[in-house]
Amino acid sequence: MIRNEQEYREAVERLTAEKKRFDEHRQRLIDDGIKKAGVQRVMEPLISFHEQLREEVEHYENLKRGKFPDLPNLKGLGVLLVSLRIARGMSQRELAAKLEVHESQVSRDERNEYHGITVDRAIKILDALGVKLQTTVVDAPLGTEVDELQST
Repeated sequence: MIRNEQEYREAVERLTAEKKRFDEHRQRLIDDGIKKAGVQRVMEPLISFHEQLREEVEHYENLKRGKFPDLPNLKGLGVLLVSLRIARGMSQRELAAKLEVHESQVSRDERNEYHGITVDRAIKILDALGVKLQTTVVDAPLGTEVDELQST
């Protein structure tokens, strides 16, 4: 997950450089007489990594626009907290100051996507970000995952 503008800029630069390298590599394979199916097999892992990075860049850009993914049953709360900080245009240093903790604590928490965070701590972070989290309760028959209901 891209967590700040520097990581974003580096990712965009990497995407641009990789695209050029991919095109050159593909052409070398073709020039070496590799058949289309062989070229595809060789390129698949590189393309997969490239697509993953492109999706991360797109996700970061969406966060900057204030577009967030749904949060079923608080799964992904840590990612949402990082996303909210990004969307607010707040640095880790600024959030740390509001929380009265060291910047390295926020960095470590975000790197671990706030794994194991308590509700009280999440509330403090939301308050520091100036965000209210609104929830919707969806009645699910016992033994049915809410995720299953939402995808149907």
